[in-house]
Amino acid sequence: MTHGFRIKRSWSRISADLVEAFRTLPVANVSDSMSRLAAFGPELRPMHGSGVLAGPALTVRSRPGDNLMLHKAIDMAQPGDVIVMDAGGDLTNSLMGELMLAHAIRRGVAGVVLHGAIRDAEAIRERNLPFYACGITHRGPYKNGPGEIGLPVSLGGSIINPGDLILGDFDGVVAVPREEAEAILAATLKKHAAETKQMAETEAGTLNRAWVDKALEEAGCIWLD
Repeated sequence: MTHGFRIKRSWSRISADLVEAFRTLPVANVSDSMSRLAAFGPELRPMHGSGVLAGPALTVRSRPGDNLMLHKAIDMAQPGDVIVMDAGGDLTNSLMGELMLAHAIRRGVAGVVLHGAIRDAEAIRERNLPFYACGITHRGPYKNGPGEIGLPVSLGGSIINPGDLILGDFDGVVAVPREEAEAILAATLKKHAAETKQMAETEAGTLNRAWVDKALEEAGCIWLD
């Protein structure tokens, strides 16, 4: 078997400078700067206590309920990598728990995005490595394969290539294509500056809200006495 049971040995990763530049920006602003089309799906929720996820993607794909390739991905991870696993969103079996998390932390993994279920949820929250998953179940996984590492995966309609930037906060997770990261960063910084200015004007009571009535008029809204 070849397709569906493959491991790529190496790939290019987004630069550490760009990772740090994005780290302080809200995921919502990054998403808006990508036309609001780049999302991993609302079912992926933070399982950790606090903190931001940022780093290059180490992509994994497996059949639902099996974590053999996830074990191998942790063994392969470089410090700072974010493991992104497409496991079909199935919640029947947990694919990662406290023991695997401890190994990932030891390997220097920056975080995990798991389109599937976890267990040992309290330990994952207390360890506080940025971690996103779809749900929790005590029932454990199988370890037979097949699966893939280091090849494109899809989560919630977004395509993630190995080495793309993965950014997550408590609004969710987004992937920034490595080749487009500088342009998306520039757009996000511009939007973030505009929102910072708007917040200051809101708190000072000087924000111009005339656009609301203008939009209602242009849409044909009728006023009633």
